[in-house]
Amino acid sequence: MPNHTVGVFPAAGGIGGATVKHLLPRLPSSSLVFIARSPEKLKSLPVGEAVLRRADYDDDESLQHAFDGLHTLFLISYASVEHEYRTERQRVAIDLVIQSGVNYIFYGSLGYGGKPENGESVAHVMQAHLDTERYLEECARQHKGFGYTVIREGLYSESYPLYTAFFDLTHPVDEIKIPHDGSGPGIAWVKREELGEGTAELLKRFIQNQAGFEYKNQKVLLSGSKTLTLGETVTILGKIAKHPVRICQVSVDEFAKQPKVAPSLTYHGVDHSKLWTSTFEAFRPGEAAFVSPLLGELLGREPEDFETTISRS
Repeated sequence: MPNHTVGVFPAAGGIGGATVKHLLPRLPSSSLVFIARSPEKLKSLPVGEAVLRRADYDDDESLQHAFDGLHTLFLISYASVEHEYRTERQRVAIDLVIQSGVNYIFYGSLGYGGKPENGESVAHVMQAHLDTERYLEECARQHKGFGYTVIREGLYSESYPLYTAFFDLTHPVDEIKIPHDGSGPGIAWVKREELGEGTAELLKRFIQNQAGFEYKNQKVLLSGSKTLTLGETVTILGKIAKHPVRICQVSVDEFAKQPKVAPSLTYHGVDHSKLWTSTFEAFRPGEAAFVSPLLGELLGREPEDFETTISRS
């Protein structure tokens, strides 16, 4: 569609940067706007005529006009494991997006909850996403002509440290101490860059055929093509590290007291280590084990497996 401007915010992080990289060959650069706290990070990419704007989730003033002139926005979630603060920041952004005249949001959610249409999860990290998903539904009811697609981005392979007590391949330990025994159901790990590539392809298809877009006001899941249990995941990590490693199931308190855990899970001065263990509770009923074929269809190939991704990283 001519003169249809697409934005990405925040555009310089992991998912954002990967999406930008794969949008550039799919859409005219003159129709793209990349918004980030540090937009200069994107200058290493062939951005061409794309507009770079500076804005920050934590800076309301910077958001006021960040979305002006856009028709469609890929809104990536606030980078945190918090609940209430994260929800509030995302609502502020969505309100400003709609006020700016944007009529369609793709929202980058997270791959918990099992089937993408499910609206519940026991994972604390998923609660702000669920709040935002519900808010987008509300906005679509209240604002004529506004629509959305929720993209639940599967747990990306490169995030394995979050689920292995911050295991370090270069300094491997003998035991990974987590409040889980490593058994199934597993995780449908997915490469982060392929999430960006799949998202870019989904955006392109929407722009090319808005009237016939089949995922309007729906949730979709981009996942890997197979699951690995935490036990299988750890075995692969040990193989790559050339150091046998095993899971040692510990209590929530023991997990939270480990020296690498609290510093990595502290946001705005609050330690979320114990709340983070709800992710392991979410694994038990299989919230991260649902395999969707959509990513493979968007890529036109089988998504890369966990071992390949981590071996190359």
